[in-house]
Amino acid sequence: MLENLYKQIVMDHYKNPRNKGKLEGEGSIQFPYKNPTCGDVMVLYMTVDDNQKIKDVKFEGEGCSISMASCSMMTDLVKGKTFEEAQRLIGLFNGMIKNGELPEDEDELGDALALSGIHKLRARHNCSLLGWNGLERAMKQHAH
Repeated sequence: MLENLYKQIVMDHYKNPRNKGKLEGEGSIQFPYKNPTCGDVMVLYMTVDDNQKIKDVKFEGEGCSISMASCSMMTDLVKGKTFEEAQRLIGLFNGMIKNGELPEDEDELGDALALSGIHKLRARHNCSLLGWNGLERAMKQHAH
């Protein structure tokens, strides 16, 4: 039953992605990222304030339902968060996908919790991590 609900959440994010599109204008960051194992691609767009808070975030991309749904979930979760808060979410998501660890407060990952079953599918780990890895690299690049 729960697995069915999770599938519906993933498909909803795939078919109706949140924050899809470009951010243009002064101060916007554009960061392309490609999954080397399957060729899924995305471009992350962010505007960040002086306190390293993600004011807005969007993405464009092409890939499987898991990678695109995960990008959608990630942008929803990190909008309005500081780099530090976003980094914590990246850590929680990585722990869930790579080690099967569910966060103590499951609400923290929101809809991204629907991807918890991916832990058992090693071949799909990189799909689910596409947007999160891209975000982490974009933040590191911007922080310097």
